[in-house]
Amino acid sequence: MTISIALRPLAPGTGPPAGTALPLAGGPLHFTLCEAVAREGAREISRSCIAPEEIPSWAARFGPEAVEQARRQAANLSAPRPAFAGLALERPRLMGILNVTPDSFSDGGDRFDPGRAVADGFAMIEAGADILDVGGESTRPGSDPVPEAEELRRVVPVIRALSDGGALVSIDTRRAGVMAAALEAGAGIVNDVTALTGDPDGLPLIAGSGASAVLMHMLGEPRSMQRKPVYADAPLDIHDFLAARVAVCEAAGLPRARIAIDPGIGFGKTLAHNLAVLDRLAVLHGIGCPLVLGVSRKSFMAKIVPGVAPKARLPGSLAANLAGLTRGVQILRVHDVAETAQALAIWSAIQGDWGKGC
Repeated sequence: MTISIALRPLAPGTGPPAGTALPLAGGPLHFTLCEAVAREGAREISRSCIAPEEIPSWAARFGPEAVEQARRQAANLSAPRPAFAGLALERPRLMGILNVTPDSFSDGGDRFDPGRAVADGFAMIEAGADILDVGGESTRPGSDPVPEAEELRRVVPVIRALSDGGALVSIDTRRAGVMAAALEAGAGIVNDVTALTGDPDGLPLIAGSGASAVLMHMLGEPRSMQRKPVYADAPLDIHDFLAARVAVCEAAGLPRARIAIDPGIGFGKTLAHNLAVLDRLAVLHGIGCPLVLGVSRKSFMAKIVPGVAPKARLPGSLAANLAGLTRGVQILRVHDVAETAQALAIWSAIQGDWGKGC
């Protein structure tokens, strides 16, 4: 059976790196140790805490293929990320959530009117959003799909107006027909909860379009994903899934430089799974793509602090997003743009000019 390798930078820090410290994804954070895990299928066969220079000798125990995996991941851990959809990633970016649906879990109905959606989208840009993520179909747990014609009716006019106004727009969809119409209307990014597996026409469309893509992990599908989800090790299973999807996309002609990855918090995951994934997010840097984190207002927070309604989860959302930043996340997907932008500005200032020195 094939051996799979995963490397997780431990306790990324800021300030002037010392000794053998390496930059995390080319950014202001750096690390000096890695958790190195080898698995045979779902069975863990080794877990060690090692310095980066020890990675090749550690991996050699598992054969040449493992050495090559480890070499590639180690290089990805410290390599700078290229611009994503034209956005330089020398600082974290904000993706504002713009749902034009009647039934999304938090803001369903708030922006069902296209005029309101467009106005709110431009307000998000003014508040600090770098990307506007427009969605016309709720994928909350238990949701049913909407007809494609209705999804198109909801999203295309909004995308066209925002794009014509200079906004960088992402379309949140799993249908190739909606992707194509959104790109024609001016969208530059496709954000797919199925990681371009839900529609066989999606991947070749994006590969040939020049658009960028966000590949998200989801266990199952929205109607059933929360029915007893099971993992051998949630962070590592998600790492392996996303690494495999990136490889498939590259083989189909969608280059890694146009791909970002999202662990899919809340999509087929229990509270324990979500917390483990958030804690060990840094393992995904080994894939070599920008990380998108979408935790805003999600229901796992109400399992920790019972009774907190979705729109009252701003404090929890900020806490989870800041935890993501300390693990090197490059793009935060949020409902509350102005508040998150303020938190990001304060966090960045505390780092000391992005950790560039004394």
